[in-house]
Order: sequence, then C-alpha cells, then structure tokens
Amino acid sequence: MPAYLIYALAALAEIAGCFAFWAWLKLDKSALWLAPGIVSLALFAWLLTLIDSEAAGRAYAAYGGVYIAASLLWLWLAEGVRPDRWDLTGMAVALIGSAIILAGPR
Repeated sequence: MPAYLIYALAALAEIAGCFAFWAWLKLDKSALWLAPGIVSLALFAWLLTLIDSEAAGRAYAAYGGVYIAASLLWLWLAEGVRPDRWDLTGMAVALIGSAIILAGPR
C-alpha cells in the first residue's frame, strides 16, 4: 500500500477517534462514543506501523503534514467551517515539509 494512502487512512482514523472523545466531552454525547473512538485510535497507530521507514519518528514527522490537511478537510466537511487562507497556507507549508522528509535522500 502506498505511503500516501496509509497516511490518509491513518489521518481519518486519528481524527475520527479524537472527535469521538471531543463529542463525549464537549458535545455531551454518550460515553458509548468512546468505544469506536478507542478502536479508531488503535487503527491509526497500527496504520502508521505500515510505513516503510527505519525510524518511527521520521514516519510520524512526515505524517504531521497529512494530519494537518486532513484536519482542515474535517473542519470543512464535518464541522461546516470553511478553512481560510491562513489555514490553507499553513497546510501547504506542512505538506511541503512532509514531502521533504519523505523524499529526502538517505
């Protein structure tokens, strides 16, 4: 599975898992939201182990930019808040940083 697909799936799993906790604590949803949240966060962690990298820290660092992009997509699609130009500029910088980390000669 290509790294970009693993990162995209990991981002979805992490954001969904974290949102389940957010919903429980901030939106007064049932504690039952925690069960799928925990499963989703475990899936996120497992997915990152599939990244072909000799160092976990490098895989996590490269993932950071993808997480930022996915979070802004979640902001827009799930929460109905359109990202502004500063959000998009920050996302672009983060994705460039991720690309540098992934593509750097080793």
